[in-house]
Amino acid sequence: MNSPNSEDTALQLATLALVARSDYQPLKPRAIARRLRIAHEEEPDLKRAIKRLVRQGRLAYGPCHLVLRVGPAAPPAEQPEDAATAQAHGPRPVGPAKHHKERPAKNRPDKGRIAGVFRRAAGGFGFVRPAVSGVETPDIYVTAAEAGDAASGDLVLVEVSRQGRPGQRGPQGRIVEVIERETHDFVGTYLESDGAAYVQVDGTLFAKPVFVGDPGAKSARPGDKVVLEMVRFPTHVRDGEGVVIEVLGPQGEPGVDLLSILREYQLPEQFAADVLDEARQEADRWDETALNGRRDLSGETIVTIDPVDARDFDDAISLTQPAEGRWRLGVHIADVSHFVRPKTALDREARQRATSVYLPDRVIPMLPEIISNGLASLQPGKMRYAKTAFLDFDAEGLLLGAEFCNSAITSAKRLTYEQVDEFLAQPEPWRRKLGVKVHDLLGRMHSLAMILRKRRFRRGALELSLREVKIDLDRDGRVVGAHVVKNTESHQMIEEFMLAANEAVASGLRDAGFQFLRRIHQAPNERKLAALRQFVTDLGFQVESLEDRFALQKLLDEVAGLPEQHAINYAMLRSLQRATYSPADEGHYALASDCYCHFTSPIRRYPDLTIHRLIDVLLTGRKPHQHGDELALLGQHCSDQERRAEAAERELTKVKLLAYLSQRIGEEMEAIITGVESFGLFTQGIDLPAEGLVPVVALAEDFYDFDRTGHTLTGRRKGVVYRLGDLVRVAVARVDLERRELDFRLIAHHARRKPSRPAHRKPVTAKGKSPRKARR
Repeated sequence: MNSPNSEDTALQLATLALVARSDYQPLKPRAIARRLRIAHEEEPDLKRAIKRLVRQGRLAYGPCHLVLRVGPAAPPAEQPEDAATAQAHGPRPVGPAKHHKERPAKNRPDKGRIAGVFRRAAGGFGFVRPAVSGVETPDIYVTAAEAGDAASGDLVLVEVSRQGRPGQRGPQGRIVEVIERETHDFVGTYLESDGAAYVQVDGTLFAKPVFVGDPGAKSARPGDKVVLEMVRFPTHVRDGEGVVIEVLGPQGEPGVDLLSILREYQLPEQFAADVLDEARQEADRWDETALNGRRDLSGETIVTIDPVDARDFDDAISLTQPAEGRWRLGVHIADVSHFVRPKTALDREARQRATSVYLPDRVIPMLPEIISNGLASLQPGKMRYAKTAFLDFDAEGLLLGAEFCNSAITSAKRLTYEQVDEFLAQPEPWRRKLGVKVHDLLGRMHSLAMILRKRRFRRGALELSLREVKIDLDRDGRVVGAHVVKNTESHQMIEEFMLAANEAVASGLRDAGFQFLRRIHQAPNERKLAALRQFVTDLGFQVESLEDRFALQKLLDEVAGLPEQHAINYAMLRSLQRATYSPADEGHYALASDCYCHFTSPIRRYPDLTIHRLIDVLLTGRKPHQHGDELALLGQHCSDQERRAEAAERELTKVKLLAYLSQRIGEEMEAIITGVESFGLFTQGIDLPAEGLVPVVALAEDFYDFDRTGHTLTGRRKGVVYRLGDLVRVAVARVDLERRELDFRLIAHHARRKPSRPAHRKPVTAKGKSPRKARR
């Protein structure tokens, strides 16, 4: 590491001194500020100082914005305590001083301390996932007694013991410090008892209600949904204490469930005044007749294809055949970068939000509707600015070349997936409805998309069959039903074109030597693949190896349509890494792509907007102003915001389904067993895709043996066997809206839809790769 120079500030020196300590564990800048006793208003200065140190190679960024040491630690004896001490003493060397050996702290001779994120289970115990960059580290088990007052999502310091959890593999530890709270605000139900007020926090985060002082705070009434600020977090020996800071309304009233999720996940609502002012100014400046040097594509036959309830239209397609055996695909994406320029209020807000959030009954857009639903939206019959990628393919779907340009387009038709599916089923009746040009365009699109799709799977891409639940709402936001979204050929057409454009743009930026936010998906580690192999073997599938994508996809093809399909697809999903945004050149495992980015949805994703700006740089021949550390931080931020949005959508869907079923106690439905545990059977409805538990105590009168290997519960007296994938008929037995739990009662146990495979079934292997089965 370089020695500090005269330009080093006191903040840099203090940070280096803290990070150099032998007992330092990775911290976020906010936690570093707390350790250095830096005032809140000076935190931005500290963050800038850390960024400078990262650029100089003296510090590094890790996962979750953690600040990492570069090089060995300093000996404990030479460590200033705070910024003032650091400034007085001057810089210290970050390596061990002469004649000193690095030694463990006196109070922990045989133990290490690791920073990580804690997840608490309903039973009070939990696990800490270490925040170690680039290293596969097992989760650390923490008992309820050793978890202190840590809550799920908190960044904690855990002291690890050498002894593993009894009967389990892996380390065990004790939380010694909460470095940074995930949040202090929680949503729950207000209660009163014996002259005191409490809040039962939603879900299973906290087992007991939290005391909130005098009854009637904020005019809350029993049964109201409220926002609680935790003053003292509960432990296994001490109850929590908090205050009510907002009353959302009576539980069950229209809109209260939405407000609860908005507060629980701290989702933004209204745009700031300066953001809206900028959006209005852009609208005032907008001139639909001005090309501004763009390529005029208004004469091309271009269409958009989106869901029937789509709120914004950011992609459009054109396709021609300029010569025999040649295709020229045009992927036209809304040019949001024209309206949202760097270092503006619009950019600040879009960057912070990072993504639109698509909730069942509401969209929380990344950009004001003036832009997302107006100026940038590729509405039919209106001239709109676009970033266009022209991709040239041969007859086999091989990419021959790509061209990018700023364009002005006019969409000829806005089509829905349902309309295109009807067209594909019977094209001829649609000739008059669509007109000859659009009719022929759709036919060409289908032909090329299926060629690209076959080629993609031949190179090893994976396709998991996961049930996407979409709930049906009335005008008041109440659930009237639910259904599973089908991945039809119309969806696949657009998917193939978007994937091709994203890959072509990423390759173009890479070839130009640019750093950019890639969409990366790392290969699964051997431990998780071994667990997956054991899982599918236990279910009766003989697999020689699952170490490459071809073997994984062959397994997915083999279980298609079988009772075990749902369970195996989700097991494979859990074995895979999560896709993230990062400047790292690591490729996309599931897509079998060595270079991939997101370019096609700038209205709803900030990473796409950054790619559009780089295309402008590429087109003008300039050099981009880039810093790898800042790009890495942005990628982490966008990944975090994406996970938050997905979790919020998933949770609100669950809450609305539970509210719907709470009025239908006793209603019966066909379901499939999706999980088998010692305490019961997890089942999911087929027509109404709600998942709940059939407790083992609610099964037929018998004692049951749980076989973890075979995923079965077997009755000792009657010999009834419940297996993963079995069909059952269940009835809604109990709905707990506060804990968000659903219990079913078993009505009937049907025979399996398909007999178990014989022992001599051909093994699943990567050898002799057969063409992928077509599943529509």
